[in-house]
Amino acid sequence: MEFSDLILSRESIRSYDPEKPVPEESLEKILEAGRLAPSAANRQPWKFILVSSPGILEKVKACYKREWLKDAPHILVVIGKKTEAWVRSYDGYNAVETDVAIAMTHMLLAAENEGVASCWIANFDPVMLNDVINPDASCLIYGILPLGYPKPGFRKVSDKKRKVKEEIVEYR
Repeated sequence: MEFSDLILSRESIRSYDPEKPVPEESLEKILEAGRLAPSAANRQPWKFILVSSPGILEKVKACYKREWLKDAPHILVVIGKKTEAWVRSYDGYNAVETDVAIAMTHMLLAAENEGVASCWIANFDPVMLNDVINPDASCLIYGILPLGYPKPGFRKVSDKKRKVKEEIVEYR
């Protein structure tokens, strides 16, 4: 797909067909996009946990209170390793959130390219999710990405609501 078309077509999908799992080949391409994402000083301070087993999926889905998530056949849990991230010496800025956001964006776009629906979720219960995923103490779960195919009959919204360029771009 042409990159500009990919960006235009990608949107957050909140409707999944629980009977249609994503093929392993597509899931691997999505994970590979995250693995290849750039990071500050190439530290790659992340871990991706793909949850597809029904028992763990049920526990992960309980961490987010919206009903639509319950139908997603896969959930990708994205973890940042703050102690492994690059830190700017001038002011102590830790790049882990930036690095993880880049990786998540790569995976969202790769999912769209594979025809797989996704939605970036940050509004989960971190205590509940940590109890399920049990990451190392130095790690923080930054987001979850449900992955699947939209329910039959679901239609994407064709008009993205975005600010006009003049409102957000400044030339100097």
